[in-house]
Amino acid sequence: MKTDSKKIEEILTKGVEQITDREHLKKVFSSGKKLRIKLGIDPTGDKIHIGRAIQLWKLKAFQDLGHKIVLIIGDFTARIGDPSDKPEGRRGLKEEEIKKNVKSYSSQIGKILDLKKTEIRYNSEWFKKMPLGEFLHLAGSFSVQQLVQRRNFHERWKKGEPISLKEICYPLLQGYDSVAIKADMELGGYDQLFNLNAGRDIQRLFGMPPQDIMTLKMLSGLDGRKMSTSWGNVVNIIDKPEDMYGKIMSMRDEMILDYFELCTLISDKELMEIKKDIKGKKSNPKNIKARLAYEIVSMYHGGKSAQKAEQEFNKIFREKRLPSKMPVFFTPKPSYPITELLFHLGLAKSKTEGKRLITQGGVRVDSNIVKDFRQEIKVKDEMVIQVGKRKFAKLITHDGRCE
Repeated sequence: MKTDSKKIEEILTKGVEQITDREHLKKVFSSGKKLRIKLGIDPTGDKIHIGRAIQLWKLKAFQDLGHKIVLIIGDFTARIGDPSDKPEGRRGLKEEEIKKNVKSYSSQIGKILDLKKTEIRYNSEWFKKMPLGEFLHLAGSFSVQQLVQRRNFHERWKKGEPISLKEICYPLLQGYDSVAIKADMELGGYDQLFNLNAGRDIQRLFGMPPQDIMTLKMLSGLDGRKMSTSWGNVVNIIDKPEDMYGKIMSMRDEMILDYFELCTLISDKELMEIKKDIKGKKSNPKNIKARLAYEIVSMYHGGKSAQKAEQEFNKIFREKRLPSKMPVFFTPKPSYPITELLFHLGLAKSKTEGKRLITQGGVRVDSNIVKDFRQEIKVKDEMVIQVGKRKFAKLITHDGRCE
């Protein structure tokens, strides 16, 4: 059965950076042929962020058209670490870290894809069994010059910084994944283009037709760099609704349109209207951002949770009231050094971080800013400690009142 041409055009355009042969791919989709479409994910963290989810939503669109989605969890390649987007060597993960990170992937992916129709594979399946001779055959398909010419390797080479043989092998291994699962097409971020093209070359080496490639636009993280688990500048799809909402509201106004285009399911018509509103300054950016936050939270937690998150945000940030819920801690101690208290409550990762937060003016006790990191805090019942705009904790002094 042939697919509607408007639907194909939307899939091949929205959020797409580049397609290797757009006309060829368009003809394949129009013909009604069902493809094996691959996406590789290295489990560098135990949470999937909305930048990575852009690719999952694109796969969802293909899945809805009847194509076979093949997700490859890079439990083997994660030991190397993908160097594609890093200006320095990347630490490979240990096996126990990989197992921990992979544990919850299926449930997170299931928020977007129909797992019953998704083929999930782990690339340790074939790499643990690969004979040395076959790997040497694979390695012989590329020259060192080809591999070192990729942008980040080339920059490190010019600076005289070390590049390990293990890192150089990464594109070969990711490319071989396409051979192992007989991929017709592969998706990836634009930073993955070198690796995706390596897959085409390696498929040819093994007598297979080269896969089509679609790269998607990259999403900036909360600090303006590419959203990356390694950098921690992320909004995770399993973040609590109120945390997700608050993170979106905290980002810079100039990122609003990119997030609407890449991270929501709004129509092109709605997107154009939002662009006009922003360009014509018809709406307050805060209100547009509030709609964005609502849309994103709804996608992962539903409309009711999004509405509650919005109400809670307005209560804290617009009405300047305390949140409805916050962690409650019982303490029998009459007083604490402020840095010790922040660490004890989990509001700072260390006493040193607590000192930094206080120096920056980011710590309040019962709404009063703490100015001296050496201050001794006398504990009062129902005292509220606040760090930044979104972290709160309440202290109580009577054990029977602790829930």
